[in-house]
Order: sequence, then structure tokens, then C-alpha cells
Amino acid sequence: MILTVQDKAAYAYTGGKPFDANLPTAVFIHGAEHDHSVWALQTRYFAHHGFSVLAVDLPGHCRSAGPALTSVAAMADWLAALLDAANVQRAFVAGHSMGSLVALDFAGRYPDRVTHLALLATAMPMAVSDTLLDAAANREPEAIGMVNVWSHSGIAAKPSCPGPGFWLHGMNQRLMERVSARGEAQLFHTDFTACNDYADGLARAAEVRCPTRLVVGRRDAMTPPRAAKALAQALAQAGMPVDTVTLDAGHALMSEQPDATLDALFGLARQPAKAAL
Repeated sequence: MILTVQDKAAYAYTGGKPFDANLPTAVFIHGAEHDHSVWALQTRYFAHHGFSVLAVDLPGHCRSAGPALTSVAAMADWLAALLDAANVQRAFVAGHSMGSLVALDFAGRYPDRVTHLALLATAMPMAVSDTLLDAAANREPEAIGMVNVWSHSGIAAKPSCPGPGFWLHGMNQRLMERVSARGEAQLFHTDFTACNDYADGLARAAEVRCPTRLVVGRRDAMTPPRAAKALAQALAQAGMPVDTVTLDAGHALMSEQPDATLDALFGLARQPAKAAL
């Protein structure tokens, strides 16, 4: 589905069903150098079980027109504009890695627009090493290879994967290469810099007004579970329900543990929502 957002084309995958703004809406936000397809195994279930789905391509990523946005706050404002274009007032919002920061910032600054918030493979701060920033700026293929290795806890799909034999490393590698080829120069560096520079997460957590779930990978080398603890504490202090689900996976939660990730997301989305503020 193509929408016009901030005068540019924006793509959102709808899970194989026509989008219907009269149904509850679930929004999914990808991470750095990725696109909507990382959510394929979860969004189709949502779309066929009572939700309308918007799994976005952020600006400059594959099917959404660029340029890429350079800050988490700008991506959150873009998301608000995308929901306006889709005639959606409130939605369940899930974000992975960089997308979790976008989801958090959106939920904090637009609290009346979020029914439930899911933050996957998140961290605050989400610091990026100088070595990786340099590789992303000057040797992007090397950066893609590094992140691809660090994102997975094993070399093959887990037994619960609906497509046994999936080559998770290969698929993720090709996806990042495709996003790189279709995007602007140094897109990975732009995304990583936005993550590294984002310092408002704890303040935004204090402004969240909906049930929140953190989904973390026990063997995540990119955003280890301990990196989400301060964020979980800040959300709890805001007075809203918050819990943490830990999966036996690395950073690539949605592909390494697709069923468990779906259970964590759909279980949250089905909880009663607070009335709009």
C-alpha cells in the first residue's frame, strides 16, 4: 500500500489483506538497513486475525521515497503523518532495534495515539561503537557482514520456524544488501547515527500512557537484555503496565523465534486498551 506522507510516497505492507481503517490497527517499524519484510511472519497473522496492518518502510528504505531521516524524532513525526494519511487515530505499535526507539519516541510524544507498545531488541542508550560507525560510513559491505553475524545466535533456523531450513544469515545479508543498493549513499551510517545520537528515551518512557512489553533476546549481542533495564524501570515508574519477555534468540528475534515473538506481540495487542487521553 502506497500512501503520501509529507509529500512523498511511503510504503506499508498490509499483511496480505486490504487495509481497513475501521479495524484495530497494528503498526510495525523495522530497524537499521532493513525494511517491512522482517515482520512478514508476524504481520500476516495479525492481518488474518482481526487487525489491519501497516508494516512500514521508513523513508529512504526500499519502497518509501527518500531521503532517509536523520533523527529518531523525525521518524516518529513521520509515523504520525503516516497514520494521518491512513486515517488511523490509534494503533498498537511495535518496533525492532532502531524501530523500537522510533516506537518509544512516538508513544511518548503522541500518547493518545498508541493503544499498546512493544519494544523488541531495544536499548537505552543504543550506543554504536566507533568501529561500526566507521565501517558503515566507509566500508558498508563490511558493516553489513559484521551486523549480520552479530544478529544471530545460531547458524540455522530454530525448530519452531514455519519454514525449516531457512538460511537466516543469508536472507538477512541479502536484505541489507538490497536496502543498501536501493537507498542513498551511507544509509547504514545514517541509521546508526540516529540510534547513537538518540538521548531522549528515558524522558519519553516517562510520557508513555499505555501497556508496554519489552521483548529481548537472551543471546542478543547487539542489544543485550541488560541494556533494556533502565528503560524498563523508567516505563514502570510512569505508572503504566510494563513487562519483559525474554526469548532464546539473538537480535533477529522475528526470524529466529517467529512463533514466540508472535505470541508476545499478539498477546499484548489483545489486552484491554486504555481510553484515549
